[in-house]
Amino acid sequence: MRFGYYERLSSARKKIYRCSDGIAELGLPPGLDLGATVARIEAALRADERAAVQRECQSLIDALVAGYRVPKLRVRVLAERPADDYGELHGLYEPEEGRASPRLTAWMRTARKRQVVAFKTFLRTVIHELCHHLDYELFALEETFHTEGFYKRESSLVNALLAQRQAAIDSSPP
Repeated sequence: MRFGYYERLSSARKKIYRCSDGIAELGLPPGLDLGATVARIEAALRADERAAVQRECQSLIDALVAGYRVPKLRVRVLAERPADDYGELHGLYEPEEGRASPRLTAWMRTARKRQVVAFKTFLRTVIHELCHHLDYELFALEETFHTEGFYKRESSLVNALLAQRQAAIDSSPP
């Protein structure tokens, strides 16, 4: 299935889109067990500790980019999501473009109610922005599109991380 905007793309951009759409899975890099890190992100988010959430997210992203052998990605966690008439911004990926390294930004509070976002929603946002980075750096795509393949890669990685988190929780002493 192609999203509606596909028809408005140039031939070159359609080719990039199709390439992205064809990559449906993104497993964890071999040898990484990030369950405890993901559990710490959850705990820090529930405690509404922005600095701890940012620190643990940076740790997660550092391990993943090292495992995928792609350039580093700076993580910034901010408090309240920006919003306008079109909705709230959950996350943002900013490619290098003159900075020392690309940046991933995620917001941990909703704009309207200023509530801390649900853990799985927050984790999915962080991984979503990482997937944009991987489109450029791992898959060498000239652009990063929201394709069905993109969302499948995002889901496969989130599900793998959540499974590791659950295993870490199950194996921890009561």
